[in-house]
Amino acid sequence: MQLPGRLRTTTLGDLLGALHRASATGTLEMVEDRGRVHRVHLAQGLVVAVELDGPSASLAEILRREQAADEDVLRRSLLRAMTSRRLHGEVLVGDFHLAPSVVGRALRRQVLARLAAIEQLTDARVMFRVAVRPPRQALYEFPLQPKEFLHGRRRARASASPLPPAVERPEHAGAWRVLGLAPGAEASEIKRAYRRLARSVHPDLHPDATSEERRELETRFAQITEAYRALVA
Repeated sequence: MQLPGRLRTTTLGDLLGALHRASATGTLEMVEDRGRVHRVHLAQGLVVAVELDGPSASLAEILRREQAADEDVLRRSLLRAMTSRRLHGEVLVGDFHLAPSVVGRALRRQVLARLAAIEQLTDARVMFRVAVRPPRQALYEFPLQPKEFLHGRRRARASASPLPPAVERPEHAGAWRVLGLAPGAEASEIKRAYRRLARSVHPDLHPDATSEERRELETRFAQITEAYRALVA
């Protein structure tokens, strides 16, 4: 397997797709010209961790934003994790009895947010290494699945030519309607529509929503995401 040497000639989606198809185990490393190094760790073609050389939300910040743990628990658990040199998520589950599913969901959101940040890079030197050690918090037991790290990811082929019209792909008719677009819209239009709609209904951007309103937002966000994936995947 041979990957392009520069990110400007490809996309993160294409790189991850190639590594997934090859069931690769190792680290996709992207080095910016100014020296910043970003890493995506994979096991058998699945993403288990992302290291971003730059600011990113911590586990505590994500849990706080989702109101999944109160401030006192987050503060005490973080202090205990630092003094005991254990992972914060491990302390939250083992010592403070936070549900593993809650912590696991927050960790996955963290990894996906870091992937989204890397996707915004315009260029970097691309390498694949097999000897780089993944971070301790790698999601080996429950790695990200292809539908999480591939679907909806920008692809080089998508920007090279417009998508085929809906009359040739009737199964996409509903997706056009969900995004409010005319059949046959170009990839750039689809991307703009998705981002606009996603910002308006993303549950994390509506902290004052009631439980029922949050469920409605999550359902709407899922519909928009699936429509986008159907048209660009």
